[in-house]
Amino acid sequence: MVFGEISIKDKLGRTIILRNARPEDADDLVKYLKVTSAETPYLIREPEEITITKENEEKFLQAKIDAERELMLIALIDGRHIGNCSLMSIAPYKRYRHRCDVAIALYKEYCGCGIGTAMLQTVLNVAKEVGYEQAELEVMVENKNAIAVYEKMGFEKYGIFPDNMKYADGSYMDACWMMKKL
Repeated sequence: MVFGEISIKDKLGRTIILRNARPEDADDLVKYLKVTSAETPYLIREPEEITITKENEEKFLQAKIDAERELMLIALIDGRHIGNCSLMSIAPYKRYRHRCDVAIALYKEYCGCGIGTAMLQTVLNVAKEVGYEQAELEVMVENKNAIAVYEKMGFEKYGIFPDNMKYADGSYMDACWMMKKL
């Protein structure tokens, strides 16, 4: 879906532009995936597992633009990509049409500035406008800051997936599923 550009201010007074990702953002988004996956243990891939090509990312972004009920929202400061938030259908079936999945990540240096909250609220507003009734997400149980933000926004925990991720050192981390009625 195409989302018109909006401007917000973060907690530090910086101007943040929110808009849908475009195929020309592909290089920035591939780099972002690699960097953010190295910055935190809470994302699902290791940096070396990010093998997507620019061409494949361009196709993915165009598919999001062409989709009626899906959005890849990006945040920019001075034209520099700093994070994104996605809205995706759970499945194409009528019985699941009311449910959507949301996901968000920012470069570490931009966390805690209100940008993620603004992005997520924007995506949730869009989700409601296009007819979703329920937003869902998965978060690692040790990611206390993210859980606090989600709960502040009205998400509720509805399940724990034990040993959801296994790390190279052999340790595991549980995931928490959260849901919000729109």
